[in-house]
Amino acid sequence: MTLDDLKRLFTRQTLFRLDAILSPKLVPILYALGLAGILLWAVSHLFWSFGFGFGNGLWGLLEIAVFGLLSLVSLRIACEALLVWFKTNEASGETVNRSRYSASLLDEVRDAIRDLAEEGEDADYAEADEYITPATDPAPYVPPAQPSPDAPRAPATSSGEVFKPRRTAKRTPPPKDAS
Repeated sequence: MTLDDLKRLFTRQTLFRLDAILSPKLVPILYALGLAGILLWAVSHLFWSFGFGFGNGLWGLLEIAVFGLLSLVSLRIACEALLVWFKTNEASGETVNRSRYSASLLDEVRDAIRDLAEEGEDADYAEADEYITPATDPAPYVPPAQPSPDAPRAPATSSGEVFKPRRTAKRTPPPKDAS
């Protein structure tokens, strides 16, 4: 963020209008403030630890090296995560067309149909209306088919009746003729 950007930020109505996103531009300022805070902590901790003696001062140098490096890395990760989050939010916001407001649901449907028509004219569905019959037309009469001798038999039971297997063989042999 340059000095001109800061001038524009504070002299115009940019702070009060929500059509422009400012946060990605403010992340470098947050990073610079974080670096300055880490530097101030390191200097003050150095003098504070040497105030208790030389041994405590050397121990304070080790603390500054470890915790200073850890805070630098965590500050960098936090700022990069903010930038990534703002960029993905901005990318998803571009898919929404904010300049086009519809007056009614009919306008939205009309626009959606136009968009679908403009997407691709690969298949022509104009003849599909010929295949669709309205629900009010009666179905055409088709005479029942006559059973052929090879056709399977009708069921042995009617609805609600318990199945009774047919006997195909008799239990007793046929009577012998006494001739």
